[in-house]
Formats: sequence, C-alpha cells, structure tokens
Amino acid sequence: PSYDRRKARLRAGELMEIVGIAPERARQYPHQFSGGMRQRAMIAMALACNPDVLIADEPTTALDVMIQAQILTLLEDLQAQLGLSVILVTHDLGVVAEVCDDVLIMYGGKVAEYGDVDTIFNAPRHPYTQRLLQAFPDVDAPSRVLASIPGHPPPLNALPPGCRFEPRCHLASDLCRQVAPVERALAPGHIVACHHAETSELSR
Repeated sequence: PSYDRRKARLRAGELMEIVGIAPERARQYPHQFSGGMRQRAMIAMALACNPDVLIADEPTTALDVMIQAQILTLLEDLQAQLGLSVILVTHDLGVVAEVCDDVLIMYGGKVAEYGDVDTIFNAPRHPYTQRLLQAFPDVDAPSRVLASIPGHPPPLNALPPGCRFEPRCHLASDLCRQVAPVERALAPGHIVACHHAETSELSR
C-alpha cells in the first residue's frame, strides 16, 4: 500500500511493536540497538509488506543463547498470529529440532533429504544427514564420540560427475561416482537422493 510520511511513521511504529520494540524507537539508529533488537527490527522490515512467507536466513547467528531463544519464540508467535509460513535457513540442528515441522537437507546445492522433523532426526536415510546428526552433541549421551565428515565440500565450479557427496561418503560405489542420484520417495513425505537409501547399512 501507498503511505504518506505520517502513515509510514505510524506503520513503522506498529511493526516495531509487533516484534516487541517500543514504537518510539523506530526513529533510532542501528548502533543504538542491541544485537537482538537489530534482529527484531529486521524481522519488522520483512513484515512491512504483509508477506505470506517469511524467509529467515540464519536468524540466530552471533546471538547469545538467551537472545536466540527469544528470536525463535518471536518467529513462532508471528507465525501463529499472522498466519505466516516460515522458511528457516540454518546450520544449527538444535534450532531445527526445536522449531521446524519439515526439514530439507541440502549438499552442494542439491537436495539430499526431505521429511518431517521426526523422520529426519530419528530415521535419516542419506549418509550426509546421518553424519550431520552424528556430529551433533546429544544431551542424553554426553560421552558419545562425535563423528566428523572427512574432506571438504566440492567447489561449485568443479562438481563431481555423480553424487556430489560421493568423495566424502563411506558408502560410495562406482554407481555413485558415475551417476547423480535422483530424488525418490521412500515413504509418503520422505524423499532421499541416494543410490543406497534403501539398504540397511544406512540405519543411523
């Protein structure tokens, strides 16, 4: 919608209030805000055009644990209040487990696995997904040795001809080296791009 200066200021104040900032602070500068408040202000700007989908790219990076929790709670509240769909882009599996309904795992610019959060965390079938989870600390098993993924992600200008994860995968075969896997459904709502997704060796 079109706003004159007065309406724009009122709208800015409304948006700040929605994200938990006093409306009068809308005229302040970024250096006068804390890190968490700056993140809230960015969310307010993203809401300015009444979106149906909010894309939050690493919204908790560089924030302390308490502020992270506040931002995630804010996103959940906004989703419920405004009827938003939220796409959360993050490398933090703890955040994913806490707030997401569905999870899409990507590697080298390609989909590796997709499913609801319970399936991804409890029955992952792609080797990359499994290694990510095995590298994540488990509060129920504090003595468990964390796994690592050898090697490095491939440069996007020199991708392997087959599966992009093949150079780092413990299950890689000649088929993986030669043919890129296609996405296929193992069960309703559970999609995996791996030649070996149906083998028992992939149990976590």
